[in-house]
Amino acid sequence: MMWQSPMMGWMWIWSLAVLAGLLWLAVRWTGPQRSGPTAARRILDERYARGEIDEDEYRRRRAGLA
Repeated sequence: MMWQSPMMGWMWIWSLAVLAGLLWLAVRWTGPQRSGPTAARRILDERYARGEIDEDEYRRRRAGLA
């Protein structure tokens, strides 16, 4: 019968893979967000690295972003 077909095993593997992928996407989209530097913070870091602002100005503006 159909239950003894070799294709049935592959159907189970693919079904589990799709289910695992959907679960991973759901956790990824609804899980805690990783907070990286914001665009403003990156710009501030770049300006400091280029020497456009001094350390005091950098620290003051960085505190304003937090």
